[in-house]
Amino acid sequence: MIRYTIPERWIRYDGQAITNALAEAKATIITLRTVPFQKQWVDRLQALELKREVAGTSRIEGADFTERELEEALLVAAPLVSSSKALAIVQKMTDGGLAKSFTRSQKQARAAMAAYRWIATLSGDRPVDAALIQDIHTRMVEGADDDHCPPGVLRTYDQNVNFGSPRHRGAEGGEEVRRAFEQLVSALRREYHDHDPIVQAISAHYHVAAMHPFLDGNGRTARALEALLLGRAGLRDTAFIAMSNYYYDEKQGYLAALAETRALGHDLTPFLKFALKGVAVQGGRLLREIRLELQKELFRNRMYELFKRLKSKRKRVIGERQIEILKVLLDSGPTTSSALFDKVYPYYSSLQNPAIAMGRDVWSLMHIQAIDMESVAREGNSERVFRARLEWPTEITDTEFFARIQNMPKGKTYSFLR
Repeated sequence: MIRYTIPERWIRYDGQAITNALAEAKATIITLRTVPFQKQWVDRLQALELKREVAGTSRIEGADFTERELEEALLVAAPLVSSSKALAIVQKMTDGGLAKSFTRSQKQARAAMAAYRWIATLSGDRPVDAALIQDIHTRMVEGADDDHCPPGVLRTYDQNVNFGSPRHRGAEGGEEVRRAFEQLVSALRREYHDHDPIVQAISAHYHVAAMHPFLDGNGRTARALEALLLGRAGLRDTAFIAMSNYYYDEKQGYLAALAETRALGHDLTPFLKFALKGVAVQGGRLLREIRLELQKELFRNRMYELFKRLKSKRKRVIGERQIEILKVLLDSGPTTSSALFDKVYPYYSSLQNPAIAMGRDVWSLMHIQAIDMESVAREGNSERVFRARLEWPTEITDTEFFARIQNMPKGKTYSFLR
């Protein structure tokens, strides 16, 4: 058993050893803050990132739920989308008593979602003090673990916790955990301010996790505190990086970095290097997703610009149907022929042969190179999958577009639904 010792210094690391990792993390954040985006993109991506964060922080602690079970728990906690469909699902689950029969894992995810949503409402100048950390813990365990863990209450005498592999012991319950917690809070408000905000966030995460000041929910509280401080490091109004998703994906490395840092007498260098890489990795993934949204928006703009200029009534009607096909592919990504047909069928239902008409429209979109197709083996069968070519807007010229429309081969039948 590796026992806890109160650090002599609460933020100690080899600055030279983390220089490159810190520079890469900061560069990622700066890029996220400066890349052009529309508010609705970020709102949607933020909801997705929050879901990843909640799932990651719960699963690190051993939570076990399916994607559907996670969705159910999060809908009851707070719908990720404000829609009549989501509200109807919530009402049905509540009326049926399903919310009351949630598993502990679902309850933890639900509580985590509520905690992160609350953190997002906090004023940027609220001090990171004992009350704030205890508030975070309270929200993390209420309704999930409060049957055996007093919310927001430090461990008392004889309340000790062991965790990790090799086994570590948190600060001794009672006087030691109280002194350690008070000293950390003091450090957060004083010497931490001499260090980079990203370093502050990661360091606070480590110390709460190493100390384990509460009976349960310590890891979730540590990661939520890190998320709050990372938001203050420059991401609050732009993007939210789901670090818990990274920690879960790299769980062995995460636990090893925590253990190595503690074995070195709380020298934060190993954990800082590991977590700073995570900031760059998760930030880079989010940046790619924002750029993907930018590509889609450019595609939409070009799509409307060209199709709305078709002169004949017949071509405009066909063009409107083709726009609906392109909208589905932009929103859904690669889509099977059967799924595509189901989604756009309302626009073809009045035609004599919807399948053939749609096949011709899809073939026409392939002819102007706006979409492409590949055959994918599924359960012993081959199914065609379509996707929008996001590079199309930068390739197609006005002249080429109208020439291809004008020279479309007559009577072509592309029955991809067969």
